Amino acid sequence: MYVGTQVKARSDTDFEQWAQLGVVNVSSDPPGHPRTWTKDDLARHKEKLDSYGITLDMVQLPVSCMLPDDEFNSPNIMLGKSPERDREIEVIQNIIRWCGEVEIPSVRYNLYIIGIPRSEREEGRGGSSNDTFRWAKMDQSAPPTIAGVVSVDENWERIDYFLEHIVPAAESAKVRMACHPHDPYTPDGYMGVTRVLGTVDGLKKFVQMRENPFHGLNFCQGTVTEMLEDPGAEIADVIRWFGSREKIFNVHFRNIRGHRLDFMESFPDEGSIDFSEIIKVYQDVGYKYMLMPDHVPWISGEDRWDRDTGRPVSQGTAFAFCYGYISALLQSIGEPRKQPWVIKGP
Repeated sequence: MYVGTQVKARSDTDFEQWAQLGVVNVSSDPPGHPRTWTKDDLARHKEKLDSYGITLDMVQLPVSCMLPDDEFNSPNIMLGKSPERDREIEVIQNIIRWCGEVEIPSVRYNLYIIGIPRSEREEGRGGSSNDTFRWAKMDQSAPPTIAGVVSVDENWERIDYFLEHIVPAAESAKVRMACHPHDPYTPDGYMGVTRVLGTVDGLKKFVQMRENPFHGLNFCQGTVTEMLEDPGAEIADVIRWFGSREKIFNVHFRNIRGHRLDFMESFPDEGSIDFSEIIKVYQDVGYKYMLMPDHVPWISGEDRWDRDTGRPVSQGTAFAFCYGYISALLQSIGEPRKQPWVIKGP
């Protein structure tokens, strides 16, 4: 396993910096709207990253959170509307086939209906600004989205329909499909939806549907931790269950402080999970792909957040800290990497 990133490059300088930091495996997308990508677009993007010494491990499929301004949105898949969803699925089948042909080994995707609910940001270490989810502070009677009220059976039917048409394409192309869990767990019926991929049992059911070695998870450790009452005691067994079945195709290696329905996102070295121990579990189960930071706190300085818009200007420094932290953990357990950990001589 090795450090990776899915941060969107602001310019080619970011590619240079990642290579200089030893982050030489990425999930990165070609320019343009995903539904307009061609095989040549994917090939050119892969070649560009190769020129920086970076391997393109995966791209993101255009199926996601159903937010109106989400460039990856293919809403009819999770709305269950035919024939519209069939046209969206065809686009995704093509991308998967092209990824196989240009040797991009994996894709990641989401099957959300209500996006990623959060409560107000809170102050973290040293005055950082951190995302939280405090159920007690949420509007627990928030109305449904444009999807309306979706029953558990309807939710599973839509997911199964997608898998029925996509998993064979992935197997044919030899491209791993990594699905992100529903973030975070919410009580049944919140905003009209029971988040079936928001529990460990739901994820277990998911990976056994249309079972195939190319069908697995973008295992967001932070999101899975958010499902647990006692994360520090429970997360290792969850990793073992999915890892031993080779269902983990990517890891969002992030931490939280708290537990189900009451947590703050944090830096990896200050949360409820001891990363120096949990990384050994991934090694024990033979995990062999990227460990990438995600949802890092906003920090001050050049990589500050804009107090007027409430959005980060850049989070490069915070992510760089996480890359270094993950690299040090990998070295501490003897994981190999392309560049030797120790170089003797001048």
